[in-house]
Amino acid sequence: MTVPPTPSSISAPVATANALQLHDARPFFEKALVYGVQHGLIDADRLAAINADAPKGMVQIARYFGSEFLRPELEKARDRMVNLISLYLLETTAGDLAKAAVSLRDNSFLSRSKGGSDMLKRLIAMPESSNFGMGGYADAETPLLAAWSLRSHADYRAELARRSHIAQAIAAAEWLAAQYDLDTEELETAGADAEAVIRTGLLMQALNPKAMAASEWPSAPVFEKLVTALRKKKAPLPTALRLPPGVPAELRDVLQVQCAPVLADLPKLLQSAAPLRTLLRPMGAFRARYFLLDDPLAEVDSFHRSLDVLEDDDEPPQPASKTWTKATGGNDDEHSLLTLFLCLAAGAPKKTLLTEKTAASLVRKIRKSGLQPELASDFIRSHAAAAFQQDYLALWSGFLQDAQATLTSDRDYQMHDALALLRRECHVVG
Repeated sequence: MTVPPTPSSISAPVATANALQLHDARPFFEKALVYGVQHGLIDADRLAAINADAPKGMVQIARYFGSEFLRPELEKARDRMVNLISLYLLETTAGDLAKAAVSLRDNSFLSRSKGGSDMLKRLIAMPESSNFGMGGYADAETPLLAAWSLRSHADYRAELARRSHIAQAIAAAEWLAAQYDLDTEELETAGADAEAVIRTGLLMQALNPKAMAASEWPSAPVFEKLVTALRKKKAPLPTALRLPPGVPAELRDVLQVQCAPVLADLPKLLQSAAPLRTLLRPMGAFRARYFLLDDPLAEVDSFHRSLDVLEDDDEPPQPASKTWTKATGGNDDEHSLLTLFLCLAAGAPKKTLLTEKTAASLVRKIRKSGLQPELASDFIRSHAAAAFQQDYLALWSGFLQDAQATLTSDRDYQMHDALALLRRECHVVG
């Protein structure tokens, strides 16, 4: 296969009324080859060697991705090979044509193609998601390499930056988890997000820094117990977060990024009147930002202790009224109840399920007429079973604290944030 320099592809879009802008669309490999020939860096013998190696490279690439016996596969293999060489030269020379020409002169043609392939393999091996449960699979390498072998250097650099940030977040999460004897396999099994792990580690450092080395990673009941004790002590809010001692230098920046959101959440934990159980409910917005271990036995035990409020046999518990039963339709899950409470507070018909259309109408009504949260609170006190009234009031209070600003905001013109919140917290169907 001959690899002769081809004419530039030149387009001339109008930049101003009297000016033209030239665009050279040739692959960087071709530009470097032409530059090398024109400046005497690449002689006839080197060109001959390139022409001899190019067909071998095409066949190897076509065989790897499909078949070397089909012309379309060979033509695509040529494009892949030229792009792989261009990627490698751009990355290793920072786009310097003279350096790229010297690289072509001093090294074999196939080694430059392999260099580009190795770059992409390293990229594909990097984590694509910061969720520990979303690891890649070895059998996905070939189709991913096939796609990336035709992508631009700009695409490669953007993806490298994205994956490098993810890899750093994962490394920081693993380091923090290790301080509590929590290993990576447990994070993978739980499907933890690296950022949530980092925020939880920083939060624990802020709440109980002296116990870090001796403590285990918290479950929801353990975390609730710790924060309840700090609330009773009326512990002051820290004005800044200190990184844990011994953090490797290369992980400090990625940890520092998460300090601000953790600081913003501390008042909700230590100074809010909302019950912690409401704040820490599994499907809530706050809980989604942090990673707490599942401990079913501890959670069941905590739940039973919370029901020990009515032990007086002389005063049987008040059951739910017929009005409550009719309004809920027997749906007592958190999403259905929050939907009902929000409809009551907005003065809308009582529903435990919303369509996308009725959800949008509800948001518009709230922004036009406002919310009256006490209407829902009064309904709970008047009609809910006595044993559950405090839990329902706490659920409603916690929801309002997180959601009211978003639902009433006049900045969210197209209601994207408000509807996303309702899909997450309430019962909305498409």
